[in-house]
Amino acid sequence: MHAGLEAPERAERAALLKERIYLTFAALAVVLTLGSHGHVEPGDAVVTLLVTVFGTLSAVFTADLISHIVAHGRLMTAAELRHAAVTTFGALGAVALPFVFLGISALGTWPVEHALRAAAAALVASLVAIGWIAVRRIPLSWWQRLVALGAEAALGLGVIALQLLAHG
Repeated sequence: MHAGLEAPERAERAALLKERIYLTFAALAVVLTLGSHGHVEPGDAVVTLLVTVFGTLSAVFTADLISHIVAHGRLMTAAELRHAAVTTFGALGAVALPFVFLGISALGTWPVEHALRAAAAALVASLVAIGWIAVRRIPLSWWQRLVALGAEAALGLGVIALQLLAHG
């Protein structure tokens, strides 16, 4: 049982974390792909990442709408729709740093290749941070938390390895 939170609150936290994880992995794949294609202009990288981020969020939001209809046999109420939108689009904060790094690169103060590498590192760190948020209040031993966080970091590094293998 999760200390201090009732089941609906736990479900809401889980949904928020889930959306952030989906979006972070999608952004990580795009950042790595952009970095592996040689020189890309910062503006093109920003547009590609924006399209990916909003495409992913739109797909997740659509899946939430459809799964709600299937599960409940009705459309969402206005309150449920607001909650789904906040949950889905609230994940944007998880991918803010890549946009900051690419913005700095667009100003000409940092090569785009460095911005993309920093973005990939920030996204893997974000996955670990999301994992920490997920397990910090769960009554687990320190080593169980370490295993959970290590597994999430390993998955992030696995995405990097697969992208490098595919584009190397």
